Amino acid sequence: MKTPVLVWFRNDLRLADNPALQAAMADENAAVIPVFIWAPEEEAGWSPGAASRWWMHQSLCALEQALRHRGSRLIIRRGPSLATLHELCRETGARQVVWNRRYEPGITARDAALKQALRAAAIQAASFNGSLLHEPWEIRNKSGGPFQVFTAFWKRCLEAPEPPSPRSAPERLGTPADWPASLPLESLELEPHIDWAGGIRRAWTPGEAGGARALQGFLDRAFTDYGADRDRPDRAGTSRLSPHLHFGEISPRQVWHAVKRHAAAGQLAPEDWRRSRFIAEVGWREFAHHLLFHFPHTPTQPLRAEFAGFPWREDQAALAAWQRGRTGFPFVDAGMRELWATGWMHNRVRMVVASFLVKDLLISWQEGARWFWDTLVDADLANNTLGWQWTAGCGADAAPYFRVFNPNGQGEKFDPEGTYVRRWLPELDRLPARWIHRPAEAPTGVLEQAGVVLGRDYPAPIVSHHIARSVALEALQRMKRNPNR
Repeated sequence: MKTPVLVWFRNDLRLADNPALQAAMADENAAVIPVFIWAPEEEAGWSPGAASRWWMHQSLCALEQALRHRGSRLIIRRGPSLATLHELCRETGARQVVWNRRYEPGITARDAALKQALRAAAIQAASFNGSLLHEPWEIRNKSGGPFQVFTAFWKRCLEAPEPPSPRSAPERLGTPADWPASLPLESLELEPHIDWAGGIRRAWTPGEAGGARALQGFLDRAFTDYGADRDRPDRAGTSRLSPHLHFGEISPRQVWHAVKRHAAAGQLAPEDWRRSRFIAEVGWREFAHHLLFHFPHTPTQPLRAEFAGFPWREDQAALAAWQRGRTGFPFVDAGMRELWATGWMHNRVRMVVASFLVKDLLISWQEGARWFWDTLVDADLANNTLGWQWTAGCGADAAPYFRVFNPNGQGEKFDPEGTYVRRWLPELDRLPARWIHRPAEAPTGVLEQAGVVLGRDYPAPIVSHHIARSVALEALQRMKRNPNR
């Protein structure tokens, strides 16, 4: 008689390098029952946004197929999570539940209470690290506290023991004699009723196999030049692994060891790949989770408390123009339209559009974070929080607020021929490279030849960057003069 064990899948939608699954299979007599519970009301105000829900649906489909291929299946239920797990234990006779940890504040509190309640009911409950190289509490500064500067944090991580090698997906899973009932995935209504996801569907292949292909493709084509090309949205120079990592279709351990093998094959010294720009970006993700775990208030409040009194503006028209990619600044608008079409945006462009919102428009970073949360397929609370607070100058290791990106200058530097802008703003396609990032400054004859009428084909700038920069710096000085407001 096999012993039923519930494996509770969350943001770890893979079979390879899955510590919870491996723990369940440690007993060769285990009957593994994979479970997914949809309980968005338990996400403490951060239930998955529309783009994330679309991705989750596709990823769950891929997981279900992978399990079926191994003689198993995925049991889908609706929450509450604790009541559902108790119900499944009663139905199956399982006395053990295992899962991989998440680190969002609301989820960590929920999971702690849930683990205690299960154990009180004589059900073994265990959780594992399936999504980070190092647990947030393992990396400490010399005083024993959390880090707030990335360089020091990552140095300490590189000094820590190397992450263990990932394990392959099992060929077969032990199964129960009788399966509990499961809801159809479609009943969760994760996909939109009106199909706006065509562009996202064309841009991505969710699922564990898609994540593996994305990693290998990056290593084969772009890893060598990553340091030079990572800031160029006009080139395919980034890994695009972020949604695969967020949904746990691939683990950072798999990324770490894949890069290590790739470097060895290319005869790179260990210190070279460990200190590569790409591995440091994996470290930045670790840093984001480290901060979220130790400073759980930061998704809605600035880490630097003095920024709570910053004089943000409310301007719904300007916010809407930013969201729709209608600001009159081509590099910003191209990024926002890429986001809307594909559910993703190049990281350099993310910094520029975020700077434009909080510094040119003086609209709060919380507004931007919420928009990204709903529209990004890689919307991750830790990464989203760190990125927006970094840009707004109010977080850990943040860019100083007085560093204001010039959106036109950024476009000219990182998209010099206008390739990226032309891709997402076809109405500007016929403008020469000299004017593609500054159509409002182009001579009338150039605009006429390109068939562009400002205000008709493309909006005039909604602000003057020069004036907006001065206003933003004055707002910073007001905050410093009145720190308690």
